[in-house]
Amino acid sequence: MIKAVVTGHSRGLGAAVAAELMARGIPVLGLARGHAESAEGMEQAVVDFGDAAALASWLEGHALTSFLAGADTVLLVNNAGVVTPVGPLAEQEPAAALRAAVINVAAPLALSSAFVQAAPQAERRILHVSSGAGRSAYPGWSVYCATKAALDQHARAVALDGDARVRCVSLAPGVIDTDMQAEIRATPDERFPLKQRFVDMKEGGVLVSPGECAARLVDYLLAPRFGQEPVDDLRDARA
Repeated sequence: MIKAVVTGHSRGLGAAVAAELMARGIPVLGLARGHAESAEGMEQAVVDFGDAAALASWLEGHALTSFLAGADTVLLVNNAGVVTPVGPLAEQEPAAALRAAVINVAAPLALSSAFVQAAPQAERRILHVSSGAGRSAYPGWSVYCATKAALDQHARAVALDGDARVRCVSLAPGVIDTDMQAEIRATPDERFPLKQRFVDMKEGGVLVSPGECAARLVDYLLAPRFGQEPVDDLRDARA
């Protein structure tokens, strides 16, 4: 039996991934700041990934262990993330940078370790939703680039641990038509000099829908080769 945990399941790619997993008969536990209204049949827990103390308290409970009980294979999709703060270093709000580091890095790393410990007898697969920004630097995105690069390094180091029953991949999914993209396009030019590139992608119809990306991502997550490349790009990967 397979069970899955998806963070940031209430909208965008997370919602599409959760729906795709459930369509394939895989039970899902969704974790987000609020409940998803259109998530019939899904278990949900309200967890604010920007609140380290609240997340630590939730992880100390038994919800994760109880949900994963009885599964032969368990999946974790660390999808929750934020792009803010955007802008040069001198204009970034320190509190926003701190919150981004907690949401984008501390939360998925803590959840990954708790997830592995919660299902010691199962095959455990962890997928970090990364970004090309973790592999190429962009002006105005110093926090976002750094936090996504951290996920890449985490996956590489987990692979070096050598536990055959724990597989971890940091996967760049491509450019998806989500609220985050809308947020990027609404950013003032002076804060993000490459904004026009993203506007052009939207106007050119090259953005991938969340549903299309989710189908490919779940194929990748369930494939026998998952974990062979700890840092990968969905646009180039073989399922």
